[in-house]
Amino acid sequence: MLATQDDCPSSTAHLTNEEWRERLRQNSHVISVLMWSFAQDAAEFAKTDAWEEDGSATAIDWIRFNCNMASGAAANSVAVGETIARLPESSQALTEGEIGFAHLTTMARTANALDERFDEAPLLQKARANSPGKFYRICEHYRHAADPKRYAAEQAEQVENRYLKLSTWQDGSLMISGQLDPVGGAAFLTAVKPLARKMGADDDRSQERRNADAVVELASGGGSQAQIQVTSSVETLLGLAGAPAAEMEFSLPISSTTVERLACDSSIARVLLDSESLVIDVGRSKRVVAEPSRRALASRDAHCLWPMGCDRPASRCAAHHLVHWIRGGTTDLDNLILLCHRHHWMVHEGNWQIVRGDDGRILTIPPTVTFGPPARGPD
Repeated sequence: MLATQDDCPSSTAHLTNEEWRERLRQNSHVISVLMWSFAQDAAEFAKTDAWEEDGSATAIDWIRFNCNMASGAAANSVAVGETIARLPESSQALTEGEIGFAHLTTMARTANALDERFDEAPLLQKARANSPGKFYRICEHYRHAADPKRYAAEQAEQVENRYLKLSTWQDGSLMISGQLDPVGGAAFLTAVKPLARKMGADDDRSQERRNADAVVELASGGGSQAQIQVTSSVETLLGLAGAPAAEMEFSLPISSTTVERLACDSSIARVLLDSESLVIDVGRSKRVVAEPSRRALASRDAHCLWPMGCDRPASRCAAHHLVHWIRGGTTDLDNLILLCHRHHWMVHEGNWQIVRGDDGRILTIPPTVTFGPPARGPD
């Protein structure tokens, strides 16, 4: 039976602050080494039929239930164990206390995603110098630079998986549950967070109550239009090979195709950085599509111009550049059409093409499919 701190009240009472810090560092290192060893065993266990013999659906499910772990932690253990042979330098760094198991988990996930494009050495250098959370973001940028198409495809899949369930109780209360992709979640948080702040010292509402009140206020027309800050290099916006992903408030790094869509109809403020990331110039914010042009566009199109008969009104649409301005397209009306959020996303992240024919009609071209099932068209 293990002794608890209550059983030994004086066991650590003599420790100095520095001894406390060292004690925690040592314990953390021991835990990381044990998790590293556990991961190797978990991967070997997954190769056997022991979990199936015990009636579990998967090895991860068996580990989750029998080792008292969350599903994510169990899956990470198996993933690290299966990839450990590709991470000799990282394993050595972990055993020497230079990185933790959280770093190793991110390293393994990155290696699995990139296959032969993965290079351990530069990432290990970053892992040694950064916290696990910061290192995770670094690896997201690394993945985008190495394989932007796959990165964009994964984010597109997250959009396909988002859902919102609405259930009304007998007393009229509305139950809401769902899942949003990172970009959709960032847009939601950007709109809700300012309205969910405390309104003075006498505001004793819980955070959950303030969140709910903010959603109701937003749905009722209160507040202002959400403004999302995206930081992107020109190389990323152009979709050049090797470019990092873009940074976005309340979200993980986003793909260049998403940046292109967001930049279609937005306010652009120039911020120039030097080689050491110090701000050297800040330009005034300017809308890509000026308000007079936006009003003329709304008057001409009236609604989303997707050829399949979308009737989303102009107030719910973005001004889409048929030839994007980053590629030399103008903001003249001839180069602009209104697209609702869904169809605008399909053109950029969904790889649909939309063009204006010689007769002025808008034509759509579905994504080119080289393998797998046929592309799904719009509903």
